[in-house]
Amino acid sequence: MGIQIRKARIDDCPRLLELIKELAEYEQAPNEVTVSMDEFEAAGFGPDAVWKAYVADVDGRIEGMALYYIRYSTWKGRRLYLEDIIVTEKQRGKGLGKLLFDKVLDLSKEKGYSGMVWQVLDWNEPAIKFYKNYGAAIEDGWLNASVTHHN
Repeated sequence: MGIQIRKARIDDCPRLLELIKELAEYEQAPNEVTVSMDEFEAAGFGPDAVWKAYVADVDGRIEGMALYYIRYSTWKGRRLYLEDIIVTEKQRGKGLGKLLFDKVLDLSKEKGYSGMVWQVLDWNEPAIKFYKNYGAAIEDGWLNASVTHHN
């Protein structure tokens, strides 16, 4: 199996959106993905791009992705925020998630950021175990908050 971890390109966006929808299914929220392809492409590759990603290409097909951006903590400074790490169901357990996670973690170190942060659902035991293998702190006490604009 030929595995290549590389930076995402704009022509990868349709496949990345498929992976995002697969994750939404896994997280039992399939109707929550409302981003359009135009918005997704512009947000990643337009003049005001806000995200970047690495993809796991397996024999010419994208089977995983890690989408991230830089956030700023008033307490800690610049930190890399891992928005999503996704591996297709058929490729889970083969090391793609580790390769993607390591690539993003290494980038955060290379750039001199104060760390890397992300969220994990409290019921996702395989993911929690994976992150704990890295010595990650899984915090209690913080609740997610959001406002959604309906245009």
